[in-house]
Amino acid sequence: MASMEGLIGLMNRIQRACTALGDHGGGSDLPTLWESLPTIAVVGGQSSGKSSVLESIVGTDFLPRGSGIVTRRPLVLQLAQTDDGSQEYAEFLHMPKRRFSDFALVRQEIADETDRLTGKTKQISPVPIHLSIYSPKVVNLTLIDLPGLTKVAVEGQPDSIVQDIENMVRSYVDKPNCVILAISPANQDIATSDAIKLAKEVDPTGERTFGVLTKLDLMDKGTNALDVLEGRAYRLQNPWVGIVNRSQADINRKVDMVAARDKEREYFESSPDYSHLASRMGSVYLAKLLSQHLESVIKARIPSITATINKTIDELESELDTIGRAVAADPGAQLYTILDLCRAFDRVFKEHLDGGRSGGDRIYGVFDHKLPAAFKKLPFDRYLAVQNVKKVVSEADGYQPHLIAPEQGYRRLIEAGLKYFRGPAEATIDAVHVVLKDLVRKSIGETEQLRRFPTLQAAIATAANEALERFREDGHSTALRLVDMEASYVTVEFFRKLPQDPADASSKAGTKASAEAAAPLDRYGDRHYRNIASNVSEYIRMVGDELLQKIPKAAVHCQVREAKRSLLNHFYMQIGKKEAGEFGHLLDEDPAMMERRQQCWKRLELYKSARDEIDSVAWSNCR
Repeated sequence: MASMEGLIGLMNRIQRACTALGDHGGGSDLPTLWESLPTIAVVGGQSSGKSSVLESIVGTDFLPRGSGIVTRRPLVLQLAQTDDGSQEYAEFLHMPKRRFSDFALVRQEIADETDRLTGKTKQISPVPIHLSIYSPKVVNLTLIDLPGLTKVAVEGQPDSIVQDIENMVRSYVDKPNCVILAISPANQDIATSDAIKLAKEVDPTGERTFGVLTKLDLMDKGTNALDVLEGRAYRLQNPWVGIVNRSQADINRKVDMVAARDKEREYFESSPDYSHLASRMGSVYLAKLLSQHLESVIKARIPSITATINKTIDELESELDTIGRAVAADPGAQLYTILDLCRAFDRVFKEHLDGGRSGGDRIYGVFDHKLPAAFKKLPFDRYLAVQNVKKVVSEADGYQPHLIAPEQGYRRLIEAGLKYFRGPAEATIDAVHVVLKDLVRKSIGETEQLRRFPTLQAAIATAANEALERFREDGHSTALRLVDMEASYVTVEFFRKLPQDPADASSKAGTKASAEAAAPLDRYGDRHYRNIASNVSEYIRMVGDELLQKIPKAAVHCQVREAKRSLLNHFYMQIGKKEAGEFGHLLDEDPAMMERRQQCWKRLELYKSARDEIDSVAWSNCR
């Protein structure tokens, strides 16, 4: 007896803990223990005699009765056998401090608790009611009474009620740990039984299904249900059990359940059709059969349940480590948390820049692709066209045209030409700034410890972006200074290499044709200005090559290096000036994250409780 009481009682305690902590299977992304537990689900159509079967097993009237859908929430019925002569009583999980010895009050409380969730309407709810009955008249057994399957919605019910009930029933019987108690009335064709039809769909081999045939005494005279009870009409791997319930007249007269059981036994023993099956018929036999089967199923499933529990405890603890513990109330601890989170963000940000994470390579792309491409698009061909060169040189000469090399013209052409590099220089700094801002955003999102603190995330993002803006301004200034330095001073070497006579310029420039080469160079003709343009272009190209190296250095020095060294320095200074009571605001958590932590803690508490319950059972006595 220790085995049965220990195993079934163990499952009862775990089931109660599941319901108390909000785990009744499905509807959540949290792991569910409920669905791993072996259960017996009572399935039947309306008016199949389902309630009468349950009351016969218990030996007491305790279920609400009426027309339409009476059972509108799953009822987890946990039966515990007590010593002979002891008083029977009932307890509800939602009223743990009250014992019910009057089962009329139990019936009323089931109805009231159902209405508490569903209202006075005829809606249904998947949240179970837990009822434990302690009595010398019962065997140790747990059953789940589900709403009766129906084909038509009645007044006051939504059109979807038929499908809603079937979906709820399926959510139980689909599970491989669920034993199906399929109840069908004998005075209807078994082929039309709602319970058998559903059981056949989810358990086609009949391995998990027990068939119960009710209302045998109401069959037409001259007929019997032997084909069903002996497994010829529909074969199951478990036996069919016939039940004779109390008639409505018996219920109205409040016939004692003990007397009803005696009457049922006499019916089978005296029946010419069923007397040879009498020892395997009736509610008393059904209860013992189910109790023994449930015990064997639990015993077989315990190792897998234990493995599931241990695995899920590890997963929940890992998730809680990721979510983090609740924020401490002490200001010193809060400041430490803020600084620790900032350091975690800073590590992720530096990993992006240094190549540990993706993104930093985009900065190299700016230097290696975007900057050279921008240089190539500069309008030097138009700027150094003959007409523009002639105009600039003439304006530089003033009222005295140049005699040999137009020095002032060269200086003006070079100075104005080099200023074209200012645009790409600024664009390079801006492009690096955009990359750094994006890396800040990504780093905040990838810092797992920060996810629960949206206010601190926003504060870090604001502080980091403000710092990047300062770095950008410094980068602009430095890059433009590099360009302006080149424009402000043209090297002496450039002028030394210039030809001192137009004829020399002609010979150095090469000839396009022999006749053109032989002709004297017009000091103020187009060929002269093309030579000037060529010389200026060569110098600008040389300076451009140098700037292709120097501008990236300016960006790295002023932006990237500073971002790695001092991105949050100003933020740290602001934190140091805050009052102790202001730290808590920065650590305001995302409500969804707080809710998730609470759910995980509750579910972890459930699994650890279940593990302790299993460990407390002396398995050596369960052999």
